[in-house]
Amino acid sequence: MPHDGNGLQSGYARATSSLLELRRGQPGERADAARNRAAVLEAAARLFKEHGVAAVSMDAVAAAAGVGKGTLFRRFGDKSGLAAALLDERERELQDRILFGPAPLGPGESEEETPRPQDRLVAFVEAYLDYVLEHLDLVRVSETASPGARYRIGAYRFWHRHVASLLSLERPDVDADALAHTLLAPLAAEHLTAVVAELGADRARTGIVAVVAGTLGR
Repeated sequence: MPHDGNGLQSGYARATSSLLELRRGQPGERADAARNRAAVLEAAARLFKEHGVAAVSMDAVAAAAGVGKGTLFRRFGDKSGLAAALLDERERELQDRILFGPAPLGPGESEEETPRPQDRLVAFVEAYLDYVLEHLDLVRVSETASPGARYRIGAYRFWHRHVASLLSLERPDVDADALAHTLLAPLAAEHLTAVVAELGADRARTGIVAVVAGTLGR
């Protein structure tokens, strides 16, 4: 589908504004709460690295951080919430590249370098796979520690809105919200864990990128 640079830049600007709404900062923390949060995340990162994510309990994290179990559960909810907090900085780095970075992952800085939506979508899938395969165990816990956790995570809502926005620009004839969920499904950490174990990361990546590119007629 042909696009003009001005129209795409306007569409990307609207999408960026919508995505930034999902990234509104959390209310400020008291100094003691901030110290507890930092202690918990430091302890969790150390324990996960030493023993593996699956082997570490919330009780062990609370003990290592020197906080009460009640404090830990009130702040993070469960292990999926704790894993999501550990992943937050890495996810925001990727989100910044999507929002403001160079093409094709980002919108580009001028009309001349404005990427097509289909190129941005494929670039997103490739960049997301870089991220998730590097942190697969942690992402898997963040998505599966409780039923439906993947879809409650703020990052998933960001990815979904980004993909749906690109689809609506490239394929106005389809239900972009529904198709975005479909294209994100093979990026779930539980699915990737099984496929990578059977086929290896390279084949898993190639298959997923092929599905996304084929959906957009590339």
